[in-house]
Amino acid sequence: MTVLVAPDKFKGSLTAAEVASVVAEGFAAVSAEPVRMLPVADGGDGTVAAAVAAGFRRVPARVHGPTGRRVTAYFALRDDVAVVELAEASGLHRLPGGVPQPLTASSIGTGELIAAAVAAGASRVVLGVGGSACTDGGAGMLTALGARLLDASGAVLPPGGAALASLSTVDLSGVAPVEVSLASDVDNPLLGPSGAAAVYGPQKGASIDDVLTLERGLRRWSELIGPEFAEEPGAGAAGGVGFAALAVLGARMRPGSSLMLELLGFSDAVRHARLVVTGEGSLDEQSLRGKAPIGVQRAAAAVGVPVVAIAGRCLLSPEDWQAAGFEAVYALTDLDPDPARCVADARSLLRRRAEQLARECLTLSG
Repeated sequence: MTVLVAPDKFKGSLTAAEVASVVAEGFAAVSAEPVRMLPVADGGDGTVAAAVAAGFRRVPARVHGPTGRRVTAYFALRDDVAVVELAEASGLHRLPGGVPQPLTASSIGTGELIAAAVAAGASRVVLGVGGSACTDGGAGMLTALGARLLDASGAVLPPGGAALASLSTVDLSGVAPVEVSLASDVDNPLLGPSGAAAVYGPQKGASIDDVLTLERGLRRWSELIGPEFAEEPGAGAAGGVGFAALAVLGARMRPGSSLMLELLGFSDAVRHARLVVTGEGSLDEQSLRGKAPIGVQRAAAAVGVPVVAIAGRCLLSPEDWQAAGFEAVYALTDLDPDPARCVADARSLLRRRAEQLARECLTLSG
């Protein structure tokens, strides 16, 4: 029996694999308990890295970033299954100089990654849709897969969500079928006050006027390719990439954490564990909506294995995290209350917390 270390990333400081490694080092310093590392993800940034840590092969591809600049992005491949992370190609970190382009940013690179994965032998694509820089309804993604988008004069539509208001004709005949599973915990529809533009547009630099422009474009886009899908939960994921995947690619939406745990082989690993250690950078209300640590807790609880969490900070009350099923929560901010220092010194603080966790929590598993 082992201690299974299955954390998500500490965003801004450590990858999930680095977190797992440091926690394992902490255990080894004070205990002879065997440790197995299984970094996890929930479909957002870090998803490809988690897949690679679980045995997938990391494959590079030259694609277009959200502003059209060419970038080298990666997908993960094992047998005929590919893991594509939207943020790799179309994420906020791909914006040159970090300058947002809310009206013109495109998801074309995500489509190019899917096409590259299919060309490499994938027949099934798991698409993680967190961290998007664009609000183009997935139009860019579909053009990379063979769609043609034309205005009233027959000219090819420029990239970005704003241009969709001028869309006149959509030709989907060139889009080859591909099996897609969407890994996302976002349940927003495409349109309206809870939609992609209104909720997530401002996070991508959109002004009030920009949001209205993007909403018009997304509405026109949905009218032409599948208005019945616009209200589907998750259609608003990644600026509407969820909508395009549902309406055109026939994708199935799955909770990101549970889909990734399934893909990474968590159920087999947890059967041989007597304690699971999970965590992420910030354990908070968003975590409770189904982020990776909650997915880990639920999957472990289903087979009777106790779970503790380690986090950069914990914004949940003891009542909240106990109700979520955690036996204990350890935060770096308990050692140093300054969040900036916790980020800068995450590795050493995490090692100290892991040693303390090892001393105190192994009794939980008997």
